[in-house]
Amino acid sequence: MAAYRIEFTDDAHEDLLYFKAFERKIIVDDIKAQLTPQPRVATRNRKQLREHPMARWELRTGKFRTFYAVSDEPVAVRIVAVGEKNRNELFIRGRKVEL
Repeated sequence: MAAYRIEFTDDAHEDLLYFKAFERKIIVDDIKAQLTPQPRVATRNRKQLREHPMARWELRTGKFRTFYAVSDEPVAVRIVAVGEKNRNELFIRGRKVEL
């Protein structure tokens, strides 16, 4: 199967800009490495979410969380949000988001 193309929504792009440059690099590098080949395969750091309003999938990169959706036509991974997990709380652009 062809590699999946990574697309960021405008909101997800804004989410990334909230982080420091070195944090953005860590997040984007992991997105490319983990989601380009097989985004629908659950792993230790990738899981499918149950009825989550933001997205169907989550990628964990240390304390960072990337929420995404996968489509086959076109073959793409759409990044919808990027946040930071602090204990049991998720923050996107510094604001707490209910899980």
